[in-house]
Amino acid sequence: MKFIHTSDWHLGRQFHNVSLIADQSAVLAQLVAFIEENPVDAVIVAGDIYDRSVPPTVAIELLNQVIHQICGTLNTPMILIPGNHDGAERLGFGAEQMKNAGLHIISDFKQMLEPVILRSQSAGEVAFYGIPYSDPETVRAAFQTSVTTHDDAHQLLTRKVHEHTSPTQKQVLISHCFVDGAIESESERPLSIGGSDRVSHEHFIDFDYVALGHLHQPQQKGAPYIRYSGSLMKYSFSEQHQKKGFTRVELNQDGFVSAEHIELTAPHEMRILEGELNTILEQGKTDPKHLDYLLVRLMDKHAILNPMEKLRAVYPNVLHLEKPGMLIGVEQEMASARLSRSEIDMFRDFFVEVQDCDLSAEQDRAISDIINQLTRQ
Repeated sequence: MKFIHTSDWHLGRQFHNVSLIADQSAVLAQLVAFIEENPVDAVIVAGDIYDRSVPPTVAIELLNQVIHQICGTLNTPMILIPGNHDGAERLGFGAEQMKNAGLHIISDFKQMLEPVILRSQSAGEVAFYGIPYSDPETVRAAFQTSVTTHDDAHQLLTRKVHEHTSPTQKQVLISHCFVDGAIESESERPLSIGGSDRVSHEHFIDFDYVALGHLHQPQQKGAPYIRYSGSLMKYSFSEQHQKKGFTRVELNQDGFVSAEHIELTAPHEMRILEGELNTILEQGKTDPKHLDYLLVRLMDKHAILNPMEKLRAVYPNVLHLEKPGMLIGVEQEMASARLSRSEIDMFRDFFVEVQDCDLSAEQDRAISDIINQLTRQ
């Protein structure tokens, strides 16, 4: 049996006030095209389908379109669970009626114990169990038991699932959580404060495959079959070197066989450029990826007028600007040196920055006279 494990679509996300819906649509089109050329038995989305519990209309429309293409046109079942960004009740609306169309949304604890069972010649029956994202308070209230951490909650929930498994079936578990020791990124919303959101991988050892969501970097933790597929695309500049995409998983009668990362490419990558302004402007003239979303770190040690305007002339999608170069050296001495300069010297520098040329002799005399008159007054 082959199936696709993906997670953290975050449909509807804004990044530095820029909508990413067009990029998300492009990478999802690549996913659909891959399934069309390489048929699979199921597609899993391990939480954070939307970026917020009340998603914008464009995000709902995009999800509807993708589900229609995968479940309808390609006749491939999809299995979804809500993540911490999703509203479980909203996402799960109409779940019972959608099962017959091949869309399985596991959004509550009752559905968690009712697996989606798929069959293949190579693996026999495979039962897909989903644990909808739940904080310890929700689990404590639902099962009337004392759990205080996410680890306690997951230990309880995986035990409940195990009580309903069959030894004649292979078991796949879908969960949205933070496995202890895994690598995080800046774009993930913390599940709790102080480390109580960490979950031990030991709870997942007895499954044949564990499809994890929440962490945005593709990785395994504890065993090759306990994996994060990573997010659909890059959602922070800290992820600039990560390879985004999805995981194609294969099971047979003995259980886990392989997991292959398939890369997706967004129209706009997220990159960090670092250097002096003139150098960055020059490279931008020939940069084939000049439309990427950029964080620029300027290393110039002097003040620059309107740097963002100049950068966007060659890199239209500069979204954030940092100026660490201004902090290099002995700051107090630099500040003191600037303050010790005369008004006319500072105006000359300002004029050069604005007009890209020096004051003429006549202009210099005129501004000198004005400054002298103001000083006398």
